Amino acid sequence: MLSVFVNMILVLFVIIIAVSSIKIIKQATVGVVERLGKYHKTAEQGINVIIPFIDRFRYIIDMREQVVDFPPQPVITKDNVTMMIDTVVYYQVTDPFKFSYEISNAIVAIENLTATTLRNIVGDLELDETLTSRDLVNTKLRAILDEATDKWGIKVNRVELRNIIPPQDIQNAMEKQMRAEREKREAILRAEGQKTAAILEAEGLKQAAILNAEAVREAAIREAEGHRQAQILQAEGEAQAILSVQKAFADSLVMIKDAQADNKVLALKSLEAIKDLAEGQATKLIIPSDLAGLAGVFASLKEAGVDTSHNTSDQA
Repeated sequence: MLSVFVNMILVLFVIIIAVSSIKIIKQATVGVVERLGKYHKTAEQGINVIIPFIDRFRYIIDMREQVVDFPPQPVITKDNVTMMIDTVVYYQVTDPFKFSYEISNAIVAIENLTATTLRNIVGDLELDETLTSRDLVNTKLRAILDEATDKWGIKVNRVELRNIIPPQDIQNAMEKQMRAEREKREAILRAEGQKTAAILEAEGLKQAAILNAEAVREAAIREAEGHRQAQILQAEGEAQAILSVQKAFADSLVMIKDAQADNKVLALKSLEAIKDLAEGQATKLIIPSDLAGLAGVFASLKEAGVDTSHNTSDQA
């Protein structure tokens, strides 16, 4: 029974030793292995076998990019304004050996180095330059930190100034200045709007006046055209009436000639024709004082056998 018990203890001891000699390293991490207190190797991710009681994992280091937010630090500008600035540093371990043995507390070291470097950079800038030159400060700070931490196996990828907090009196003055700038921009925009509205209103009145003048001109042209057409139609009507009267007069003369009428009848018909001709005319007619002479004319035409209808048509 004793031998069985001893064997069980030995088996259990072997199992414990075997388990303790196997170490699993997770993805994106590495392990620093020491043998008898001295650096032996860097264990990569996956299964790693070590010698129990001789080898041990000193550090498990995360190789991913990490972010550390440092509390606000008092910084004095070139024009003696004290303000609080807090920074955010993005760093990544590149050499596990240096990170393990070249620096005892890397985070504290980076924080102190950041504060010191930030004071040196901002000390050469005035308040306005500090507030408007964040990119410049970030670039200088990152370059200095990256160079200083290289011997620690650390690479500083980015540095950001998250908050820049001036003193309260400076903040009040800046708020007043910003308010004045906003009011100035508002006044300028309001003036621009009024100017634009006035220009548009003037353009509208101008276009309305132009359209009104065009309408008046078109109406006048149409009225003149209508008046001209009316006069033309009236003249044509009067001319047509004259031709009709003359034709009727000529026809009556032909009838008188055919009827062998005497001079008295001719004179009477002449008077009637002149009366009919005068009724439709707006102009004056000159009537001979010697109506007998007019009758004589018609008698002479009768005796001569002149075609009065043809002559009248030619005269028309």
